Amino acid sequence: MDDRNQKERILECAKELFHKYGTRSISMDDIAHHLGISKKTIYQHFSDKDDIITLAMHQATSEKKDVLLGLRKQATDSVDMMIKIHQYIHKNFDDATASLVFELQKYHAEAWKIIQEFKYGFLAEFIKEDLQLGIDQGYFREDINADIVAKIRLEEVTMASNDQIFPKHRFNHHEVSNSILEHFIQGIATERGRKLFKKYKNVLEENGVNKTHEA
Repeated sequence: MDDRNQKERILECAKELFHKYGTRSISMDDIAHHLGISKKTIYQHFSDKDDIITLAMHQATSEKKDVLLGLRKQATDSVDMMIKIHQYIHKNFDDATASLVFELQKYHAEAWKIIQEFKYGFLAEFIKEDLQLGIDQGYFREDINADIVAKIRLEEVTMASNDQIFPKHRFNHHEVSNSILEHFIQGIATERGRKLFKKYKNVLEENGVNKTHEA
């Protein structure tokens, strides 16, 4: 196995273990043991565990960018794009993800910086562009400030997974997230936009996808 493939194999194994068990509980020894290689071999490619985590976040955010740009090509219009982003977040969110994000924020400054740059850089601009498109298409109100509203939307997505605001023993994450999306769309949409959103929502519910009251 060449160096590049071995490095990628180590990285993929580490990502899987971090997602399953968190970054704090997984050591370099654990990664080596899981792969059946020596710890020395890992240190030939990575300086320490934080180095692995940082590269993993670079890779993860790059993959997310590619996915979102792909969704944009598939979207029929700006309202459809908002729904597709929403569904993508649903599909990729779980308790392990929430726990991992917390650990990155608290213990891994460089990796957390990458996440924040992705969120408030690429993602904020991505949503802003979709909002502006919606205004041009007549689905979103002309009087909204797309830059401000994009950042509001980002914080709403974060809020939906905040256990202090919506504790898991009382709230279903998907129901909360769906309710926030509907409130957001109703607030920025024109009458045409509301009708289109209702049309998409009805189709999704008929297909058993994205129901407001999900079990």
